[in-house]
Amino acid sequence: MQKIVPAKRTEEIKYAVRDIVVLANEVAKSGKEMLYLNIGDPNLFDFAPPREMIEATYKAMLENKNGYAPSSGIPAAREAIEAEAERKGIKNIHDIFVTTGASEAIELALTALVNEGDNVLTPTPGYPLYTAVESKLQSVENPYYLDEANGWQPDVEDIKSKINERTKAIIVINPNNPTGSNAKKETLLEIIKIAKENNIVIFADEIYDKLLFDGNEHISLASLDSEAPIITFGGLSKNYVVPGFRIGWGVVSGDYNIMSEYIEAINKMLRARLSANHPEQYAIPAALNGDNAHLVPMMEKLTRRRDLTVEMLNAIDGITCVKPEGAFYAFPSLDIKNEDSHFVAELIKETGVVVVPGSGFGQVPGTKHFRVVFLPQEEKLIKAYESIGKFMERYKDKFEK
Repeated sequence: MQKIVPAKRTEEIKYAVRDIVVLANEVAKSGKEMLYLNIGDPNLFDFAPPREMIEATYKAMLENKNGYAPSSGIPAAREAIEAEAERKGIKNIHDIFVTTGASEAIELALTALVNEGDNVLTPTPGYPLYTAVESKLQSVENPYYLDEANGWQPDVEDIKSKINERTKAIIVINPNNPTGSNAKKETLLEIIKIAKENNIVIFADEIYDKLLFDGNEHISLASLDSEAPIITFGGLSKNYVVPGFRIGWGVVSGDYNIMSEYIEAINKMLRARLSANHPEQYAIPAALNGDNAHLVPMMEKLTRRRDLTVEMLNAIDGITCVKPEGAFYAFPSLDIKNEDSHFVAELIKETGVVVVPGSGFGQVPGTKHFRVVFLPQEEKLIKAYESIGKFMERYKDKFEK
């Protein structure tokens, strides 16, 4: 037999967060101690979900809620999501759908909207899921840049310059992964104005909306305009510390007259894939209607680790780190001659510290970065950042003279 040839649509699919693990696993086989700062899974460290969510899921399993759920989600979950959206100020809601993580909600919404050759304005740096799905859909990459000098705010002028007749949507990740930025109200209003003027849908990815530092306020984009076509994505994984539950959702709001056919297209796909995990959906009302008491110690820990991260990385010659305002990521810049992928590969091989190269998230051409996850305990972060600092000195002597 001849070799089986994979579909061309898979050729450009990359997912740096997971792809870097291939190298890390090879290094780990040598017996080197590994320090993983690459994957945003709080359950690997000293974080746990509210107990009432676990109890609600367990109760549902014991009651044999183990069959298929309604394709859009169980009523109790959708009602809780709608109430939460309304508390955030979102009005004119026309549909809510529960999915296998926010990732599936995003993929379904993109697939129902984008044809081959269309393009979606995608934040750069941004979460690599979007570019992976866009590659699968054979759409044209259309990145817009976040401004590092302005706290990683979306560059509104760059967004305006990138729109063309095939632009179908604009993605806003807020708080942003990988930079930890929190978009300002005036920035969000400008993006809404651009979307309405150009008849494009806004995808508001707000999966980290409860993880804000220093008393910062998160503004839900859809709360600023009840007529703009917006899908707001959320989920349990980060705010409620259950990424393995794979429970997310989309909230569709805006002018129904212009959204109705698109909403039905999404629902066709929801019906075709049957349903999201059933018992875990009972954790949604337990979470969203709960007191969020777990967030207080969680944010106290993350604030200490964020501050430690910024202080130690900025103390390293050749590294500059903008202070994150949300989530649990930082995206420091590198003053090096080589590509950041080379720096990260050598860092992993020599020190066992696993970070992700900035090129995996996109960045302004000519700039170099890496992403760190500051979920680990302080002693692990200190050890990792000390190793990065010592490695940086050796790296310049070894590779850049």
